[in-house]
Amino acid sequence: MANAKAVDAPSSPEVAKTGAGGNPWLVLLAVSLGVIMVMLDGTVVGIANPVIQVDLKASLSDLQWVTSGYLLALAVFLITAGKLGDLFGHKRVFLIGVAGFAVTSVGIGLSAELADIIPGITPVGALIGLRVLQGLFGALLQPAALALLRAAFPGEKLNQAMGAWGAIIGLSSAAGPIVGGVLVEKVSWESVFFINAPVGVIALILGIALIKDSRAKTFARIDWLGVLLLSGAMFALVWTIIKAPEWGWGDTTTLGFLAGFVALIGAFVLWQHLLKQRGGQPLVPLSLFANRSISIGTFLMMMVAFAMFGAMFFLGFFFQGVHGLTPLEAGLRMLPMSAGMIVASPLAGFAIGRLGPKVTMAGGLLVTAGAMFLMSRLGIDASFVDTAIPFVLLAFGLSPVFVGATEIIVGNAPLDLSGVAGGLQQSAMQVGGALGTAILGAVMAGEISDRLPGYLGPAAQMMSPEQMAGLEAAAAFGIAPGGLPEVVTSAVHNSFMDGMHLAFIVSTCVAVLTAALTLFVKAGRKTEGAPVHVG
Repeated sequence: MANAKAVDAPSSPEVAKTGAGGNPWLVLLAVSLGVIMVMLDGTVVGIANPVIQVDLKASLSDLQWVTSGYLLALAVFLITAGKLGDLFGHKRVFLIGVAGFAVTSVGIGLSAELADIIPGITPVGALIGLRVLQGLFGALLQPAALALLRAAFPGEKLNQAMGAWGAIIGLSSAAGPIVGGVLVEKVSWESVFFINAPVGVIALILGIALIKDSRAKTFARIDWLGVLLLSGAMFALVWTIIKAPEWGWGDTTTLGFLAGFVALIGAFVLWQHLLKQRGGQPLVPLSLFANRSISIGTFLMMMVAFAMFGAMFFLGFFFQGVHGLTPLEAGLRMLPMSAGMIVASPLAGFAIGRLGPKVTMAGGLLVTAGAMFLMSRLGIDASFVDTAIPFVLLAFGLSPVFVGATEIIVGNAPLDLSGVAGGLQQSAMQVGGALGTAILGAVMAGEISDRLPGYLGPAAQMMSPEQMAGLEAAAAFGIAPGGLPEVVTSAVHNSFMDGMHLAFIVSTCVAVLTAALTLFVKAGRKTEGAPVHVG
């Protein structure tokens, strides 16, 4: 094995000229198109699911796998994918990710036709399998994109790049529900996947033309045992998060998977340490976490994703279940937040450059807490204005945190580890979002179970335990089964609102507590010229 050695990290100006491209803003354009494809896909799948269920005769479990299979593949492979970019070149890995994501998207739209060709495969089975492949290609694409930006932009411009990056993500998030709603209602559910094909082709053309490659020159081989241990640990963690609401958090199966995660991550850390002592090349050099800002930034990203994705998960049910809006109408209701991020993200990058990450991120988290608190006060008949105000506040609160945390994680990492850092940032977001959805979902379900009998009044005494359990399950989605008396419908909606309010209160507390952590971080790209110990 090659001996570990210290290498001089290139200075920021040198990276800007010889790294990812001569004009860093053109690099931003090229990589953004690939990520827009992923963001659009993530948004429109939720809109397409009800139609997929009818067209492919999918069960609820099938639909869960359409989402969970993608999430598992993405979360398990992100850090390894980032390392592959460090080893073999971020441009190459990015382009493979773009091409694979586009091809699998087309395949998903042709699931029924593929099932006719391949014996023993059902249309929904083909769809789930292709979603898993899509997650793997998405994992290749996202860390490589961040690493290319890290290499292209000098230190003083990196926060501006991350601000523009956030605005582009906000734009794609805003367009997703509207584009998806129109395509599902006017064309077909397949069209929401076919749309990735032209976006992918354009991203490939621009990527080939505009991006010059960057890679770590000191690495030569992959730590396959590290890949196996880390992938197993991530699978155990994310799978537990997905299934715990069904199994129960105290169930032996849940505890067994959590124990498996602890054992595997412990073995991974030990192996990385031993490999470094032997002069090998660890998958994730543990010295990366010796940088306090990277460690805190990773935790910040996880907690913000916990609060945002966990709480926002329920708003779709609020709009469609309680209010009875169509998917397109629900998307329009959430437009103020997505549109707000288009404005807020560049401003966040500018503010971080002027004020530093501590003040900017702390202020953003406090604004986020205020927005979450306002949403905990939403009434059952909330108007567009009632929801638009906290949505706009949320956009201006979350943008500094997402931009700042990304800049801290990727910017403080040595250039040779930028792919790993990008994978770490994306993994933190995925795990945090999954945790938020699962834990806040459990909090909400518990509150509904406590409140529903009181709202039902005497009617609760007339229901069997099975009927009550079914009504609680329906209330978790804000949906009252048809044909029931008005008192039952009202009870379902009111108990759902109580559960949603409690979820937002918990998110408020998480945002306030997390704000204190921002006092211990520093801006990225401060030690670019210092020796970096690799291996």
